[in-house]
Amino acid sequence: MDDQITLRIPAALARVLARRARERGVPKSQLVREALRGYLDAAAPPGPTPDARAAIERFRGSAPLDRAAIEADALARQMRAHNWRE
Repeated sequence: MDDQITLRIPAALARVLARRARERGVPKSQLVREALRGYLDAAAPPGPTPDARAAIERFRGSAPLDRAAIEADALARQMRAHNWRE
């Protein structure tokens, strides 16, 4: 089921929304969904920035691995087999 929200917008914006909806022959809610989707897609961060990568680079490979403890624990063995590449 889709979520439903209620919001208030200025009267001038509501008039523009209604006019554009009539021009396109679509419901106002469709225009709002399209606009919101476009805004959120454009505002989504593209991924880690080079600065973020540099900040975490010093931690790469720094977690010590106790191989004996991993081999003794079945879940740890399964996780290691799935995630680590030699």
